[in-house]
Amino acid sequence: MSHTPHELAEDFPEFADKISELKQSNAHFAKLAAEYHEVNGVLHRAETNIEPMDDFRITELRKQRMTLKDEIYKMLTDEAA
Repeated sequence: MSHTPHELAEDFPEFADKISELKQSNAHFAKLAAEYHEVNGVLHRAETNIEPMDDFRITELRKQRMTLKDEIYKMLTDEAA
């Protein structure tokens, strides 16, 4: 499979260590990161036509990914403060 874009450590390289640390120490963060990874993978497979789906579903998944990413970023910046 090709490279999956939008992975957290690549989108937030300045927080790569913090992401890894929080996955180990914060159950809520770990759950959000896992859900983000799952949604991102489904989207990647849909966008590359490995597992096609309708545009409405893709849009909904993109919104879900964005919401998760916003919450993850907030936790990263709150933890960094």
